[in-house]
Amino acid sequence: MHVCARQGWPVTVTVVDAEGVVRVQLKGDHSTIHTRDSSFRKAYTQVTLGPVFGFDRLSDGVAALRVSPAAGAFATLPDILLLAGAVAVKVDGEAIGAVGVGGAPGGDKDEACAAAGLARISVRLGSLTAPPAR
Repeated sequence: MHVCARQGWPVTVTVVDAEGVVRVQLKGDHSTIHTRDSSFRKAYTQVTLGPVFGFDRLSDGVAALRVSPAAGAFATLPDILLLAGAVAVKVDGEAIGAVGVGGAPGGDKDEACAAAGLARISVRLGSLTAPPAR
């Protein structure tokens, strides 16, 4: 959240566990109310679809689904949001959760903030791995 705030982007950050249950949600000052839902839905989409389809960044999943005839069906599932802005949280290669961000001017910026935040805490948590920086 601090990375986005330094850029002047008021965001909300949501962390979900492997089941998609919210464990932490931080709404930044001046972030709009819908960022709570978008950050959650991005994290939820990453943690529920990422392990199935093999992506660690929601932007990669969205890109893959753009060419899939099944994309429309996924978009109708509750809480699925096919917009960039989330990264997987992994320990020893296993997805244990996801971080989603909503509120920056574009999903790519949301996702960069999520990745930066995860990278910052992964240093302190040892076997936790963050997706490579872009």
